[in-house]
Amino acid sequence: MNYIEQASKHIRLQEGIQAIEQLLLECYLKPGISTKELARKTLLPTPVAAAIKRELIKAGALLQDRGVRCTKGGLTWVERKWGYRGLDHSLYHELFDETKWMESIKDVLIILEELLLLRPSADVQIDQSKCTPETSLRRAILCLKQHALIGKKILCVGDDDMVSVSIGLLLQRLFPDGGHTVTHVDVLDIDPRYLSYIEKIANERKLPIVCHRLDLREPLPENLHKQYDCFFTDPPYTLQGMSLFVSRGIQALKREKGLPIFLSFAHKSPPLMLAMQREFVCMGLTVSANFPQFNTYEGAEMIANRSQMFILRTTDQSKPEYPEKFTDALYTGEVKRTLRTYRCKQCSKDVYVGMNGEFVTIEQLKNEGCTGCGYDRFEMVDKRQVTADRYDKSNLPMNSTADARNDV
Repeated sequence: MNYIEQASKHIRLQEGIQAIEQLLLECYLKPGISTKELARKTLLPTPVAAAIKRELIKAGALLQDRGVRCTKGGLTWVERKWGYRGLDHSLYHELFDETKWMESIKDVLIILEELLLLRPSADVQIDQSKCTPETSLRRAILCLKQHALIGKKILCVGDDDMVSVSIGLLLQRLFPDGGHTVTHVDVLDIDPRYLSYIEKIANERKLPIVCHRLDLREPLPENLHKQYDCFFTDPPYTLQGMSLFVSRGIQALKREKGLPIFLSFAHKSPPLMLAMQREFVCMGLTVSANFPQFNTYEGAEMIANRSQMFILRTTDQSKPEYPEKFTDALYTGEVKRTLRTYRCKQCSKDVYVGMNGEFVTIEQLKNEGCTGCGYDRFEMVDKRQVTADRYDKSNLPMNSTADARNDV
């Protein structure tokens, strides 16, 4: 019996079925919860929360008894379907308390520190940068707080920060008697060193992790499409890198509204942040939350050892910006050394971006728009390496519209 499907048949929610799932889960985790508190927990208007509650009562999952609680059938369904049987409820609630969570799982952090100390070195050519063990674990806790961890299928789009391992260790701590088999974590990465190390840890510690070697510039394999409930990514800190990694994640997500995306990205200038948010809108995503300085890295002086965490949410308009093979410049060093030709998707005018180009970056071009018609969507049609340290007209294509004003 699927209580969620039964309830959703009789109530149309703009928030999607995620809201129904969370409301049922709140009743499971806190028997006797009031309707007003349910509304606060789910961020829904009280009448909407009350309507969902009524439908779940009709379906047989909930009952009104000194507040709202699960029926025996609802209790069994949550524990079997979502895998909550055996959960350490006391620890679960402590992890939601900012003042207690670190102390509650200090033993997990100690294990993680030992494991991350032995991880491969960072490959700066593909923009790898090692986050601290505490940051990796904080990401897993954030996933738990968003009700996107237990019983879910999770994807890590790139995982040199080993969030997959943090999730696996956290699950073992939350289910001390073992036997939890519902949650699964998949890892996509280009670096065989990290994949081998994560697989070694997963095998030794019996963590529910499967690794896939993939250059994300290549199309996502069909067997990974529409499979996952959420994904993590800490992409190259270029606009193209962010859009590509998020695009691959969107392809992998189930086609449902309200699914969370955990995106780590450097603190950038207002123009680049504006360009990022244009990309979010283009991909049909909303910004649910933003946590400045959430991530801490070892070294990474260029970004002051810190980056921010976005929680994005899918909508019924979500779609990848780059569904096929990606041919644009991707990594920071590559972007800085290239001159790229972009063609406006509206008027077909060519504009040159990069070293010695009309625009320094693609985010600048998208913010200012096509020089011919003002449109802000482009496709990359040519790319060439540029080695000159200063302006040199010989580096520009023959039909470039750039003039001497570029030489400043």
